Amino acid sequence: MPAFVAPGITVLESEEVALFDALEARFREIAVALGARPVAGPALLPVEDLARLDFFRNFPHLALPVATLTDETCQVLARGEETAPSGEHTLIPAGNYLPTATCYGLLLSLGGCRLETPEVITSIGRCYRNEGHYDGLRRLRSFHMREALYVGSREGVVDHLTRSTELVLGLADRLGIKVRHEPATDPFYLGSGSRAFLNQMDPVKFEFVSDDGTAIASVNRHRNFFGERLGISFGDEDAYSGCLAFGVERWVHAVLQAHGDPQRALAALNESVA
Repeated sequence: MPAFVAPGITVLESEEVALFDALEARFREIAVALGARPVAGPALLPVEDLARLDFFRNFPHLALPVATLTDETCQVLARGEETAPSGEHTLIPAGNYLPTATCYGLLLSLGGCRLETPEVITSIGRCYRNEGHYDGLRRLRSFHMREALYVGSREGVVDHLTRSTELVLGLADRLGIKVRHEPATDPFYLGSGSRAFLNQMDPVKFEFVSDDGTAIASVNRHRNFFGERLGISFGDEDAYSGCLAFGVERWVHAVLQAHGDPQRALAALNESVA
């Protein structure tokens, strides 16, 4: 079983690491099937860029800022005093936030680009969310997310997400994981007003939800939001984008729930090669 060093922060044991690695291999195969090339995304996101993307309008409660310590705070902590300093003068903002999703950094890297052909990229990233509660591997403060991102035409996004949906459902079936494919309530770039109303009429995010209610993956249609905000063009118009996202630790939880123990779960994974 995983060892939790703090609420929402875990160390996976060897058997769970084997499941993690085997699942990641399946996710990479899906990304390759979608035509994605691998990249390594950033571990930090500038606050001004997140502001441009309406992050602080939509999900300020999830945000985890990065900061350095003041000299006074360092001295107090170095002396090992029982009462740590607190208040506004203990930390100095570094101007960055920890990512809540892998695709933010990937999209920012394409800012200002004029694409003549679609860009399809994939990356796994460590993500962080300041949740109201944590629940085993189902809901973590720090977790891994594998994404396959498409940037290009409106029609290309539809094809990318349609194929993504088929591949995820196929993988879940081979692994014996029962999932529901249903609209999500938390599209990450919509705010209030017309965009939120449009999402009610035409959902842009669908989740793959396991029997116990855990959302283990999602497909996200961004429309041309990021193209417009980040100056990414495809041909003569703002680029459209969409992504497939896997929560890796959540899939570890799901295969353990489906098979009962790590050995049987790993056997199912080893047999799941498409």
